[in-house]
Amino acid sequence: MRIINEPTAAANAYGLNKKATSVGEKNVLIFYLGGGTFDVSLLTIEEGIFEVKATAGDTHLGGEDFDNRMVNHFVQEFKRKQKKDISGNPRALRRLRTSCERAERTLSSTAQTTIEIDSLFEGVDFYSTITRARFEELNMDLFRKCMEPVEKCLRDAKMDKSTVHDVVLVGRSTRIPKVQQLLQDFFNGKELCKSINPDEVVAYGAAVQAAILSGEGNEKVQDLLLLVVTPLSLGLETAGGVMTVLIQRNTTIPTKKEQCMRVRGQEQGTTTCLVSSGIPPAPRGVPQITVCFDIDANGVLNVSAEDKTTGQKNKITITNDMGRLSKEEIEKIVQEAEKYKSEDEEHKKKVEAKNVLENYAYNMRNTIKDDKISYKLPAADKEKIEDAIEEAIQWQDSNQLDEADELRTK
Repeated sequence: MRIINEPTAAANAYGLNKKATSVGEKNVLIFYLGGGTFDVSLLTIEEGIFEVKATAGDTHLGGEDFDNRMVNHFVQEFKRKQKKDISGNPRALRRLRTSCERAERTLSSTAQTTIEIDSLFEGVDFYSTITRARFEELNMDLFRKCMEPVEKCLRDAKMDKSTVHDVVLVGRSTRIPKVQQLLQDFFNGKELCKSINPDEVVAYGAAVQAAILSGEGNEKVQDLLLLVVTPLSLGLETAGGVMTVLIQRNTTIPTKKEQCMRVRGQEQGTTTCLVSSGIPPAPRGVPQITVCFDIDANGVLNVSAEDKTTGQKNKITITNDMGRLSKEEIEKIVQEAEKYKSEDEEHKKKVEAKNVLENYAYNMRNTIKDDKISYKLPAADKEKIEDAIEEAIQWQDSNQLDEADELRTK
């Protein structure tokens, strides 16, 4: 059995998909933004050989963080409108989160969507709308945060972004238009690779790797070779609480590293060690230990140690089985909400006018925050625009029941 991460699996799928038309060496960046994690991998692909050059990411950033922002936004709106706080009611929050997850998907293809939940809390129904512009405003700092691992990955691989041939999108959250725009802007307008379904590409790539390991499939599959790297540096805590690295991050695996270590003394039953880089042999009676790090192709780390004076040996195996969420947190136990009820024509007009105002305000706020535009504005003009935007947003929040004509005038 072979374990590979999502970006590497996606690279398999991309490579097989492009193999017939690909000529020469290509540098490919895999941008994986899923529900709970975010990973970036930079690979060089040539004649069926996939070599991972660098990896980066954030194990605590993903679609659920975007959903959390939307949930908090609607919790505050419900509190403002109904004078009731649902933040302590798990059932109400669960139902609201389900609607927010659906709204996030909808906003990837439309400019606005609705949230409608019958008897959300203490018998009170909840109905509201959210625009794509407001969703982007709620999450803009998180979207921009997604670009940091991309820069780090390029730095670690010692590559310039102009040398990247393709950027492949993987994971449900890469459907968000603002994420795509920021990524495209980072690569100077480069078209993003969308030829593979971002929801299926990981399973596709894993199936390709399974075919390679089992020897099944046609010659196109069997010609592929995958070289992956360890995403984190591995080592030991030595004297003074210092991390002494034995295997550097982004080292191609499998790999093996052996280092001699000397015991310096014992405090409260714990042994303190120092990596011995060319130190002389230990004095008689002082133990000297050889530590071996061996990481296999699955990323499983085997650490063994041998006391050279006594011959005593010990070995441990370290696996990375930490998940971000518990089983209870990721289970979906809420049925799909009832279909949205139709609203009368007058109410539809009011909602549309409200959305137009909200879109305009938040789009304008995002525009003047854009570095490419912000520097061109005189300070006085920028302040005047910011004040007008803030006034419009506050007016809308406190005038939820205004008529469509008033909203259009504003």
